[in-house]
Amino acid sequence: MHLNSDFSQKVVIRPEDYRWVDSPMPGVERMMLDRIGDEVARATSLVRYAPNSSFSPHVHGGGEEFFVLEGEFGDEHQSYPAGTYVRNPIGTSHSPRVGADGCIVIVKLHQFDKEDDTPVVTDTLKAEWPEPVAPGLEAMLLHEFQNERVALIRWAPNTPYQQHTHHGGEEIFVIEGSFSDEHGDYPAGTWIRSPDQSSHSAFTHEEGALLLAKAGHLPAARG
Repeated sequence: MHLNSDFSQKVVIRPEDYRWVDSPMPGVERMMLDRIGDEVARATSLVRYAPNSSFSPHVHGGGEEFFVLEGEFGDEHQSYPAGTYVRNPIGTSHSPRVGADGCIVIVKLHQFDKEDDTPVVTDTLKAEWPEPVAPGLEAMLLHEFQNERVALIRWAPNTPYQQHTHHGGEEIFVIEGSFSDEHGDYPAGTWIRSPDQSSHSAFTHEEGALLLAKAGHLPAARG
């Protein structure tokens, strides 16, 4: 399967575009955002676990990165409430299980550098925010390796952000609120993948925005 596999193209998926499909495990559904491969794939997906569901034990052959959007995810190691960011490096394994509330996570599979072997578990609701990086804009760094950078962005209401270029591309998932740019509007639940060397000028509305952002990790544009 090849879904949104051309990384030179911008992709925007809003909540009204969601099409949930069953996974091989009962009670676990996926909304595929991009994918190269079949059941074992380089993939970015939303995964929705029904209450008291589970997924079979598996090894992370290419690494696993996820952020808990709703509910509480768990495995034999610990529980991960909403707002938790997790990185399971290549070769790690677990048996996911979910309690009575179910959960939704955004997950990226088979996208780790072989040398990026540091496990990460960060409960962002308990972590402290650093000083603003710009007026009305705060960034909590979650992970950094070579050119790749993952951060939680808290953006104040009615705040513009200057024109900027995405060197190495950028992916954003809008967790709360909304923002806009010259290309469109992006409400909560929107996933945006912007290619290397793309640019825009963005701004928030009266509710502000909370974003999960990953940058610097996409293939370079061909000259």
